[in-house]
Amino acid sequence: MFITEKDYIQVGSEALKIMQQSQEENRVAAEKRALARIASALRGRYDIEKAFAAEGDDRDQELVGCAVDIALWHMVAALPQRMGSEVREERYKAALDYLKDIQAGRVTPDIPLLEGPDGEEDCNNPVRYGSAQKNHYIW
Repeated sequence: MFITEKDYIQVGSEALKIMQQSQEENRVAAEKRALARIASALRGRYDIEKAFAAEGDDRDQELVGCAVDIALWHMVAALPQRMGSEVREERYKAALDYLKDIQAGRVTPDIPLLEGPDGEEDCNNPVRYGSAQKNHYIW
C-alpha cells in the first residue's frame, strides 16, 4: 500500500502508538479513507493511480505525510478517549490546507500529471494558451 509503518514512525512516536492501539481493520479503513480524500482533491489534474502505485523514495513525501496525517486523524476518532486528538486535528487541517494549495496551483507536487487520449501531458490544466485562427481582412 502507499503508506507503510515506517511512514508513521517518521511522523512521531505518538503516531506509532496511535497506530498500534488501533485495530488492524480500523487502520486499513483509515488509510483507504485518507487515500480517497487525497484522490478526490487531486484526481482532476494528477494521475492518482500512478502516484499511489509508487513505492519508497519514488513517492512524493509531502503527499505521504498528508496521507499519514489524515489516516491518523481517522484512527484517533476510533480510539477510546481520542488520545492526542488536538495535535491530530491540527495536522489533519494542515494536510487539507496543503491539498487546497495544490488545487489552487500554489504548490506543485512531484506526482505524474494526467495524460489526454492523444498523449497530451497535463490535459486538465486550467491554464490554456494559444490564439484563434488569424483573420485576413482582404476583400
